[in-house]
Order: sequence, then structure tokens, then C-alpha cells
Amino acid sequence: MEIIRRYGFFGIIELFVFYLRTKFLFSKARLIRFPIDIRNRAQINIDAGFTTGRYCRLEAFSRGGAMSLKIGKNVQINDFVHITAVESVVIGDNVLIASKVYISDSSHGSYKGDGNDSNPATVPKDRLLFCKPIIIKENVWLGEFVSVLPGVTIGRGTVVGANSVVSKSLPDYVIAVGIPAKPIKKFDFQSQKWEKFI
Repeated sequence: MEIIRRYGFFGIIELFVFYLRTKFLFSKARLIRFPIDIRNRAQINIDAGFTTGRYCRLEAFSRGGAMSLKIGKNVQINDFVHITAVESVVIGDNVLIASKVYISDSSHGSYKGDGNDSNPATVPKDRLLFCKPIIIKENVWLGEFVSVLPGVTIGRGTVVGANSVVSKSLPDYVIAVGIPAKPIKKFDFQSQKWEKFI
């Protein structure tokens, strides 16, 4: 059988144990591979079909106690993904997130030069939290080691290449790469091809 060739006998037993734990802890999720670190679960909404790799960290610290991390249907995150939501992180349906991706709507200090909230003489952990919401729309694919920074929206169907840093919003249906991530291709629905982004 294909599943035995893919995972091996002991791997299948492990998946079964993960499945049972998943249904006990997150009844709507598809499969959570443990260990996973979930902080402040009451402020995290996970929709149906959620799948994870190992060693993921999901944390929500809304100041008002509201739901600050919302994960849509059929979202898959792979090993070592770290998501932090203080104000709002919304991940749309059918999003695929590769391993070692970092998504955070907050940072210690704003670094805008307009006050003492990010003075380098202060202890970094004591600087005021700067927060701006993140929206990742449906059908997005984030490649390995991508970082998504506060205040960005990633458009539907967009692909972000490995090692990119998303510090500004990206439109729908583009391929974006680099630091900072910039579109290099856009999908043309008439030709049904990826065309050079102008």
C-alpha cells in the first residue's frame, strides 16, 4: 500500500496517535503533528481541515481578550512555523505555509523615529508593542523561511518565494520574492499563464 511505503509501519501508528489527539483537542482540525506549542488558545479560532507539521508555535495575546488569530478552512502549516497575533492575524482558506515561516503582527517598538518607544538605550522586551493587523487571503502559498511583518495584506492566490520578507502588502495573483518581497510575475487569466509583472 502507498501509505505504508510513504510513512512506514511505525509512522502510520504515530499518525494514528496524532489523529486521536487532534480530534480530542481540536475536533475540526484534520491532523496536528505533535509537539505543538499553542499559547492562549481562547483567542485562537481554527476552522475545519487544519493540518500542521511538528514544533509549530501559535500564540495570541489580544489586549482586549478578543479572538486575535483566525485560521480559515483547509490551512496547512509545516514544521517550525511561528505565528504571533496581538491585534489581528487572519489567514484565509486553503493557505499553504512551508516550514520555518514567521508571521507576526507586532514588534517591540515602532522604530519610526517619532518617540521614545523604540529607544535603543531601553531594554528591547520593555519597549511598547507596536501592532498592525495582517491579512493573508485565500489560496496563498508562503515558501520556506518567509517572514510576514506587521501591517501587510497578501492578496489571494499569491505565491511568496523562499527566504522572502513581506514588509509591504502584495496584490492578488502574483509571485513575489526578495527582501523586501516584490512581485515579479502576475497570473493572466486570459492567457492562463504567469506573465512578467510590470
